[in-house]
Amino acid sequence: MIASDHSPCPPAMKSLDNGRFDQAWGGISSLQLGLSVVWAEAAQRGFAITDVVRWMSREPAKLLGLTRKIAVGQRADLVIFDDDSQWVVDGKALLHRHKVTPYDGRVVRGVVLQTILRGAATKVGRGLTIDRRERLGQ
Repeated sequence: MIASDHSPCPPAMKSLDNGRFDQAWGGISSLQLGLSVVWAEAAQRGFAITDVVRWMSREPAKLLGLTRKIAVGQRADLVIFDDDSQWVVDGKALLHRHKVTPYDGRVVRGVVLQTILRGAATKVGRGLTIDRRERLGQ
């Protein structure tokens, strides 16, 4: 399973002076990037998107005792994900409080087009696709 820890500590506590993000207190915020980064790396290693779904959704839900399926009466928490598009991470454009990321300038695979939380659409993803050169969600 893959889960995230949302660490809001300031950049001064992130070991920026030595470039060792692995030594940063509390880690690095990556909630906005997690799915795309994990998918990019998993795809390079021959894994399928269904593996990523299991790691990042099914297994964490199971650990918490939550049943997740698309059905009438079930809580509708969904992600519409374009697994083929690529985009460039722009640290300054992240929605995180602190814009520090080891992924700045990196090409990642997969764009979150839409999130649906408890059946209601939220803001769409904000990745910059390489193939279409347009901002999504504008």
